[in-house]
Amino acid sequence: MVSAGPSNPEWMEISIHADPVAHEALSAVLFSLGCTGMVMDNCGDGIVKAYFPIPDKPEETRETMLSSIRELAHHFPHMSPPEILFTSMQDQDWGKNWRQFFRTERVTPFLTIVPAWESVPEETGAAVIRMDPGPAFGTGKHPSTRLCLRAMELAAKPSSWNLLDVGTGSGILAIYGSMLGAKKIKALDIDEDALHWAEKNIRLNGLGEQVECSSRPLAALKDHFFMVTANLILHTILDLMGHFSQVVKPGGWLILSGLLEDQIDLVNPSLEECGFIREKTLSQEDWACLLARKPG
Repeated sequence: MVSAGPSNPEWMEISIHADPVAHEALSAVLFSLGCTGMVMDNCGDGIVKAYFPIPDKPEETRETMLSSIRELAHHFPHMSPPEILFTSMQDQDWGKNWRQFFRTERVTPFLTIVPAWESVPEETGAAVIRMDPGPAFGTGKHPSTRLCLRAMELAAKPSSWNLLDVGTGSGILAIYGSMLGAKKIKALDIDEDALHWAEKNIRLNGLGEQVECSSRPLAALKDHFFMVTANLILHTILDLMGHFSQVVKPGGWLILSGLLEDQIDLVNPSLEECGFIREKTLSQEDWACLLARKPG
């Protein structure tokens, strides 16, 4: 479903009703097309809203967006075609307006996330991460992120260990790794804009010397890590599984999130082929996170 709005707007809102499994991939596509802000599934209705400055050739740009979104749907053949609604809006700073959906929140029993523009509560009873995610994925609101953070808490750790965060987004997992005791942390993302926000959040939490951000592909890494986190999507996880096996130390942990519960059985064979043993599965709102151990 597609419709247009007033003829001389300042901003364009795209509302997309799509299966939650596609939301992270959808967000990547929309930001690559110039999106400046996004609200994902705020009311549990499966709707993603994205905001764009009006381009010089709006009709041509809309066709490009439609083509890209529908092409993405081919990678998720089990879901219904996304419903897409275009709405034109007068001048509003949508790049900042999305902040109304991001508030201080306890996201695990031991962690509170505080937006950079809010004051840190005096009594939290938990570790505190300050975040300004910008357009990068990872405020701690989405179940896949919460599950990953909780899995990091549950994984048994030695006194000295290191962490690799693949697809770091806002940097939230890398930052929490430091708070959980990781001595050396590497955060990877192929999106340079995401790395910009990750670096900003890392500095915001005083970890500029401890966390290294990089756009190097996982396949190029020669280091080994006690814990590897990857909050991605199914086909990316499967594509990278062999590389995960190369970088996780014997006895170390692989934490995989961004999966729906009904996708777990699709991941298990690949885990086993690469020498991992699934130790625990966490779930929330149809999403799942796997904790897998590499024997050694």
